[in-house]
Amino acid sequence: MGHVQAPLGNFEQAWRAVERPDLVAPAVSSALAAWPGHADEVLVVDTDPDLADTANFCAAYDVAAEASANCVVVAAKRGEAVTYAGCVILASTKADVNGLVRKHFEARKASFASMDYAVEQTGMEYGGITPIGLPEPWALLIDAQVSSTPYVIIGSGRRRAKLIVPGKLLSAVPGAQTLVGLGI
Repeated sequence: MGHVQAPLGNFEQAWRAVERPDLVAPAVSSALAAWPGHADEVLVVDTDPDLADTANFCAAYDVAAEASANCVVVAAKRGEAVTYAGCVILASTKADVNGLVRKHFEARKASFASMDYAVEQTGMEYGGITPIGLPEPWALLIDAQVSSTPYVIIGSGRRRAKLIVPGKLLSAVPGAQTLVGLGI
């Protein structure tokens, strides 16, 4: 288990995420183990959990907001049915929840899921939720801008670490759909 050079930011060390299960949530480890051919491309960096919020993180680790991505959990309601989705957008944008997400799911209403629900269902820490390892029935929507970014940094399931992933690889997460205009 050796460290590798991070392709962005000013991190002292980076590792293949599969080699550092202590830095990722259990669901992320499981998803990486079940993703042959791609898991080795996912890197992880150990960071200060007090700097996990995007603006502080980007400033401290010299990462542009355009290379940082957020995974927000959305609940889309149509009648009694609720569809949950992880929506991945660049940190320089906001998720178009009431427009594109609502229309995509043909929902009457779409809103951010409660923090408690998102944390409980994903097994990930608030501020570290990531698209790799989301619960099976959930949808995963990736903004096209994320997919076209060479590398993005995103949560690892834990506040103390981040994943570095080729943007196009996030669109290859099993079940992911890429949408133009998800991040506005």
